[in-house]
Amino acid sequence: MRRTLVVVSILCLAFPASGAARPLLGVHGAVDRFTQLTGQRSQVRHIFFGWGNTRFDQNFPADGRTPMLAMIPTTISPLAIARGSGDDYLFALNDWLAHRGGVAYVRPMPEMNGHWNAYCAYTKSGRAKGSAYSTAAFKKAFARIAVLVRGGPAASVNAQLARLKLPPVSRDLPALSGVRIVWNPQGYGSPDLPGNSAQAYYPGDRYVDVVANDLYYIRGKAAWAAAEQLYRAHPSKPYAFAEWGLWGIDAPSFVQQMAQFVRTHRRVELIAYYSGRRGSPWDLASKPRSRAAYKRLIVPLGG
Repeated sequence: MRRTLVVVSILCLAFPASGAARPLLGVHGAVDRFTQLTGQRSQVRHIFFGWGNTRFDQNFPADGRTPMLAMIPTTISPLAIARGSGDDYLFALNDWLAHRGGVAYVRPMPEMNGHWNAYCAYTKSGRAKGSAYSTAAFKKAFARIAVLVRGGPAASVNAQLARLKLPPVSRDLPALSGVRIVWNPQGYGSPDLPGNSAQAYYPGDRYVDVVANDLYYIRGKAAWAAAEQLYRAHPSKPYAFAEWGLWGIDAPSFVQQMAQFVRTHRRVELIAYYSGRRGSPWDLASKPRSRAAYKRLIVPLGG
């Protein structure tokens, strides 16, 4: 979905194991207001960060909620990230996560198969952007992000980078066992081309902890078939809806479908509503029937 770089969802201090029946619940923006609207005790706070933004403490207060940080590079290409040009930012993120401690979700370059994102390999018309933005470059960039954010001694990090045929680092990094790397395409690419499919951007199981999808009810439709396909494509991975919401429509049936999906797909680890912000197209305050369904069906699912 197209958006400005704003904040976002909610996670918790411990994530459920794969196969858990009770997912974490999150919301984009206005966490306290969303609690008043729905009664949800959100466990995850999700925020979008432009590449180079290190205002981590200001955006993730020590309020007991787990951070989910979406990384949005607009000033650096995937190929440049893969080759190490963005390492200083990744070092800063790794250092902050080590200082904070606990669990954190890192969501690099979400919706990468959406043409509105600078790091997508294709334009809206379907033209390939070239080698700096290719799916091959994306996968290398994603893998480098995962390796550096997880951290470890330089020898270990460099062994992993050598396997990827990527440049080494020159310093040790704190090793972080609580980081969850989220790979989050859209179920269908936009443009919907074979080369822009979700799987064309998959970096490999080694670099992904959670497979996620963004699902919206928009213009009377929601891509449930794509969500199912993505879930089945990665049977060893926990699953998440890092963003889901009702786009200007009061449709309790969509909320019911989400609750049913979670109940019948036991690898769902997290669902984060977008958005709690007052007056947004997704605000449940303007959708009384959906709000009632959310309180009745989604809130009790929370882990």
